[in-house]
Amino acid sequence: MSVDGSTRAAGNSAPERRGLRRVVAASMAGTVVEWYEFFLYGTAATLVFSKIFFPESDSELDAILKAFLTYAVGFAARPLGGLVFGHFGDKYGRKRLLQFSLVLVGASTFLMGCLPTYGQIGYLAPVLLVVLRFLQGFAVGGEWGGAVLLVAEHSPNRSRGFWASWPQSGVPGGNLLATLVLLALTSTLSDDAFLSWGWRIAFWLSAVVVLVGYYVRTKVSDAPIFTAAREEAEQVATSSFSAVEVLKRYPRGVFTAMGLRFGENIMYYLVVTFTITYLKVQHDMSTSDILWWLLAAHAVHFVAVPLVGGLTDRVGRRPVYFVGAVAAGGWGFIAFPMMDTGNGWIITAAIMLGLVAHAFMYAPQPAIMAEMFPTRMRYSGVSLGYQVTSIVAGSLAPVIAVKLLDEFDSAVPIAVYLAAAAAVTAVAVLVARETKGFDLADIDRADAAREKAAAARV
Repeated sequence: MSVDGSTRAAGNSAPERRGLRRVVAASMAGTVVEWYEFFLYGTAATLVFSKIFFPESDSELDAILKAFLTYAVGFAARPLGGLVFGHFGDKYGRKRLLQFSLVLVGASTFLMGCLPTYGQIGYLAPVLLVVLRFLQGFAVGGEWGGAVLLVAEHSPNRSRGFWASWPQSGVPGGNLLATLVLLALTSTLSDDAFLSWGWRIAFWLSAVVVLVGYYVRTKVSDAPIFTAAREEAEQVATSSFSAVEVLKRYPRGVFTAMGLRFGENIMYYLVVTFTITYLKVQHDMSTSDILWWLLAAHAVHFVAVPLVGGLTDRVGRRPVYFVGAVAAGGWGFIAFPMMDTGNGWIITAAIMLGLVAHAFMYAPQPAIMAEMFPTRMRYSGVSLGYQVTSIVAGSLAPVIAVKLLDEFDSAVPIAVYLAAAAAVTAVAVLVARETKGFDLADIDRADAAREKAAAARV
């Protein structure tokens, strides 16, 4: 009998399902909070920060490019956060680290709303913005691995894809919340009022959401399989709580995870962040209209992710992921001409298509990545594979897209860029192992056998 919840696969009684739902709620509570704040920054980079934290420029795209470079700082910090939180999360537990990451991202976001502008303190304004953005990215980097593993390690083998995908829905959930707040502010305030002080309210509201998320997370505990693995590790001298050890023992898992992440990450930030710039600058669309279109698309994304997660439990992780990669490769060639029509319904459909395609890659990630590593180094392994990729993927995607648009005055090079990234992910899917239905306890036993064999050879 395994301790990872495989016994639940047979019975999966009502009390156990209620307990699992509580774990999902705790995981999503923090994920919604942290992605509310992360998306808020990405939207504000286009709408606000390019205007108030940097000196005036003759080109609107140049100012936005500078703001997006500070946006990229958060992505650069995420791998460091993933490594640090992964190390201590494998050693002390997922729950403790998740609570700390929630407080850290909330504090940094709240302080962003308090920052003076470039007109008030000069270049110190963007410097302080970058420091807070780094802390925000550091916290978010530690959040993802712990949030998805808290659910994955509690889930039955036969339905892990479905349950573990729910924290992924926290991303569109947070984006949905951020979009609603921004929409309310931009609809009720004048442009001058929003630019002067209204945007700060959205950042200050993060404190309220953090308190709710922190409270919910106090009501859950780490999974039995993690507790057992930690007790075993305490009895044996081991150095396995490090990124170096993960790379040494499971290089294929780490690099496959990076490949799986590459195209997905680039696509997401082109759809939800660069789209705002493209519609605003290239077609002079109103902020309110853009936010309404994004609101509808985030709602569809929120629903699509767990549906796709359930699909992976029936047909497998790899087929679903491959469909997403292929769809991502073609999205840019279809979506940008749809946006060029200027028709709101068609633009909304283009964004929705992008996020549905993204769901086919994003929903399987928690299960497939969790099933690549043993419990003793799972937090480190999934964080390393997931977060390091963001440095060269999501962080640079809006910057590269803005530069390509500025250089060629066309979306075709951006579509080619996305297609190339999707091809990398498609290859990673083809070389990945199918892990549907894996028992996490069996993975731990295989890992222990490998360690014992390695020790015997020495």
